[in-house]
Amino acid sequence: MPGLNPPSCCFKSSFWLVAFLGWAITLWILSDGPPPAPPGPGFPGIDKILHFGYFLGGAGLLSAALYLQRRDRRTEVSWGRLLLTVVILLAAIGALDEWHQSWIPGRSGNDLGDWLADVAGALAGSLLFRRLHPLLQPADPGPEDSS
Repeated sequence: MPGLNPPSCCFKSSFWLVAFLGWAITLWILSDGPPPAPPGPGFPGIDKILHFGYFLGGAGLLSAALYLQRRDRRTEVSWGRLLLTVVILLAAIGALDEWHQSWIPGRSGNDLGDWLADVAGALAGSLLFRRLHPLLQPADPGPEDSS
């Protein structure tokens, strides 16, 4: 993208891995208390949309970390393997989150619909962020920038 000049940390797998770990810790903290009461009238299925969106973001962070790690090792990036790894890891995290919620007063936990929304978000996020991975390539300086 012309004119886009992100900081150099955005091109390091460790940056995205730390961001993903922050995502996972935030998930644990959010799941450790009673569910927040939504303002206004309830919207059926809003929790599934929130699960989908949160795991879509987590998939983006993890896929960026794994993609850059493979690129830094100068090994071929197998998109199928990357997608499968992200979806399986996030499905496991979603299952752990549902189990964790089953022990928290005020939470129901073990909700298959929530877990399926997590997995769907992970899959959608992996596919979406695959299209964005070219943005993780540092821009080559042009001939006028080589001084």
